Amino acid sequence: MYLIYSLFSLSLMIITLINSVTPLFNMHKTSQREKKSPFECGFDPLTLNRIPFSIHFFSISLMFLIFDIEITILMPLPIMVNYTYKMSWMLFNILMLMILILGLMLEWKEGSMEWK
Repeated sequence: MYLIYSLFSLSLMIITLINSVTPLFNMHKTSQREKKSPFECGFDPLTLNRIPFSIHFFSISLMFLIFDIEITILMPLPIMVNYTYKMSWMLFNILMLMILILGLMLEWKEGSMEWK
């Protein structure tokens, strides 16, 4: 039993060492401005901090994020049928779908889903 733990610990240390040393051999000598940029949103981090930003774009991206997370929660539900009571699974599924549909209807009625 201790042999298994020691082999696991040894392999973990070797993998950690390899992951620590590999970037040292893979370093590039030239640096480019684009590679130093930590953002992937299209804004240049080396210029002004206060750039006009569309609130409408922000609200649509926030809606996408919320609905995407709700759909991600719904994805494993068919697999859960075998492990739970059918009635509780069905109630949870109906509740999640109702929340998703009501949220979509609210955003649609509010007019925030229309791109202007």
